[in-house]
Amino acid sequence: MARTDPCLPRVPEKAPTEGLPAYRGGFLSRLVSLVMGIIVVTATLGGCAGSKPTASDPGYQERAVTRTEGGLRVSTAVLSPEESLAVYGVPLADKNIQPVWIEVQNREDRNYFLLSPGLDPNFFPASEAAEAFAGNTSRDQLAERDRRFRDLGFRNPIQPGQTVSGFVLTNLNEGVKFVQIDLVAKGRARTFSIFEAVPGFQADYKKSQVFKRANDPQAPVVNYTDDESFRAALEALPCCLTNEDGSKNGDPLNLVIVGGLEDAFPALVRRGWSVTEEKWSGAIRRMVSAALSGERYVNAPVSDLYLFGRAQDLALQKARDTIHQRNHMRLWLSDIRYHGKPVWVGQISRDIGVRLTIHSPTLVTHKIDPDVDEARIALTEDMAYSQNLVRIGLVNGVGAAPQSAPRENLTTDPYYTDGYRDVLVFDREPTALSKITVFPWITPYKILHVDPGAKP
Repeated sequence: MARTDPCLPRVPEKAPTEGLPAYRGGFLSRLVSLVMGIIVVTATLGGCAGSKPTASDPGYQERAVTRTEGGLRVSTAVLSPEESLAVYGVPLADKNIQPVWIEVQNREDRNYFLLSPGLDPNFFPASEAAEAFAGNTSRDQLAERDRRFRDLGFRNPIQPGQTVSGFVLTNLNEGVKFVQIDLVAKGRARTFSIFEAVPGFQADYKKSQVFKRANDPQAPVVNYTDDESFRAALEALPCCLTNEDGSKNGDPLNLVIVGGLEDAFPALVRRGWSVTEEKWSGAIRRMVSAALSGERYVNAPVSDLYLFGRAQDLALQKARDTIHQRNHMRLWLSDIRYHGKPVWVGQISRDIGVRLTIHSPTLVTHKIDPDVDEARIALTEDMAYSQNLVRIGLVNGVGAAPQSAPRENLTTDPYYTDGYRDVLVFDREPTALSKITVFPWITPYKILHVDPGAKP
């Protein structure tokens, strides 16, 4: 009997499709059919891919986020600019390159392969990243850097009983990074979606410690499994956000998000939403600079509004090319749960400019689009493409305010609304557009950009 080289992966007889959602299965199976042979050959020529040291400083490994599914355990960490300089010896962040460390432990019965485009469709091969620092270096120095970058990279396959670690070089993100890890094998595929903070970023949610509270098993919560009772609880929430002492109403409470770090927030980040920074001196200086220059600032702080007697637990925004224009939302973790999932309530609106005001301590505020329903509806449509939205609905909220008789927020911006709140339910398993369901509460046309009377 011929002796089998343990470094050679067994070539699959067909592309893995088992366990894939129906709408992704066809795409991924075709993708794997095209690349599996290339991956296998590359892994074979590269030699055995075992665990290898990646840096003397294990700080990023100590804070790694770990997920387990089946016989696979995945750990990942996003490196700061300082860490990437220490590991790679060159300032990758200056070239907008961000290493993501990945470790995969395989306790299953087949070889797995990591698909790097899952982390970033525009990821950087080791040779391209090394060439970015060619400058006046000699040919020998460039070859040595190229070799080092390749040695640091994640190398397929992950054989049964093996643990493999290494880096994938992605495009730079500030604030948080959505890390999607797709692992494929013969007849099987596993996907891990991880929402991960970038070190050194002073996110506002860290101050509120909201995710720690969300995971507190002792926190008093009410879990609803009946849809009508859930609807009643959502409609019993306050109408609006307020000022600090609660004496004056502001923007309408028009958004409910059901989910957390496993599903809702990865979905938001995937669709281009960014967390906001605390209002510290560095962020304020950058915000003033961006306001004067008109440049983009995707993590710009937002002012505090209040619900449940506290400022927002976190805020997110989807910025355009200038700081003056953005969609933004403020969210509060409620004591409501829906089928065990955390329920966040908040407000979303679209900033369309800036103006002077005496109602802000900075004397400057963003001007909101008075049609606040537009931002709410746009979010629903946006999230439908996230692959994680599973159910949508509307409940009664602040009550209608027609364009002819608008209300005002705390900075005296007018707004008009149909008075409803969007309810968006997320799940970690991908869902096709055609499989998103609707709560049978209020006419569906009010959820999306559809004319009244149109059939869904």
